[in-house]
Amino acid sequence: MNKGIVFAVAAYATWGLFPLYFHQIPDIPTLQVIAHRTLWSLIFVSVAMALTGQTRWLAAVDAATWRRFAVSALLVATNWLTYVWAVANGHVLDGSLGYFINPLVNVALGFAFLKERPRPLQWLAVSLAVVGVLWLTWAAGRPPWVALVLATSFGLYGLMRKTASLGALEGLALETIILTPLAIAGMAWWAATGQFKGQTIVDWSWLVGTGPITAGTLLLFAAAARRIPLTTLGFVQYLSPSIQFVLGIYVFHEPMDSNRLLAFCFIWGALAVYSLEGLWEARREIQRPQMDPAPER
Repeated sequence: MNKGIVFAVAAYATWGLFPLYFHQIPDIPTLQVIAHRTLWSLIFVSVAMALTGQTRWLAAVDAATWRRFAVSALLVATNWLTYVWAVANGHVLDGSLGYFINPLVNVALGFAFLKERPRPLQWLAVSLAVVGVLWLTWAAGRPPWVALVLATSFGLYGLMRKTASLGALEGLALETIILTPLAIAGMAWWAATGQFKGQTIVDWSWLVGTGPITAGTLLLFAAAARRIPLTTLGFVQYLSPSIQFVLGIYVFHEPMDSNRLLAFCFIWGALAVYSLEGLWEARREIQRPQMDPAPER
């Protein structure tokens, strides 16, 4: 349990600090960053699986699994692309907002696709989040598309992985296998057209490092998920957008006007309702067997 909490905090803290990492290469085009991230993630994962002897699963992957992971690969690529673009273009707070509302998007997706029945307080939390997004849309004159794309793409990605047959490491490997031909083709084109000119060895060091930090953080998350309850993991997940929020204001000095702050307050209120309701239900589930009367003999 204690190790699981350490792994969870390490995973979500690392995700929260990603803006600091990607801010080191702000002049590298976003598509190039994603191509590097895909290629080096595959290399890192392949080495990790070879060292642990997890090499036989790929031969057993059927056509349906390939199709499912082609969709999840598209979703994770969309999420990566949007996130890296947001960091490079001064939208860290919008990225934070997206990951704050992601748990509430998951509630809506579960209702729409998995026939799950959200409880009344969960619907209240979703409603508060919708009010926050609508307020931000009205105040800015446009939807917060960065936050919405991040929340929706990651929510749909989670939905696809929830019903997948592969584990976290194998799933990332298959997704990067699917994306790697596009990454290699893109890098060949950029090399042929001279678009790598001006990039230093330091730039390439940061780009190569995107593989280990992507796969390594996922391994920490997978290790945490096996050791601690989902309720605990659900609370720790807010560490990542909270860190991004602090970075957006105090490190990248993004503006926080009253309208944006009010929208965040709606989202935070929604998360408070959602989290406390989840905690209450978890406690009821634990106590329920003790409260049930003994069967008659």
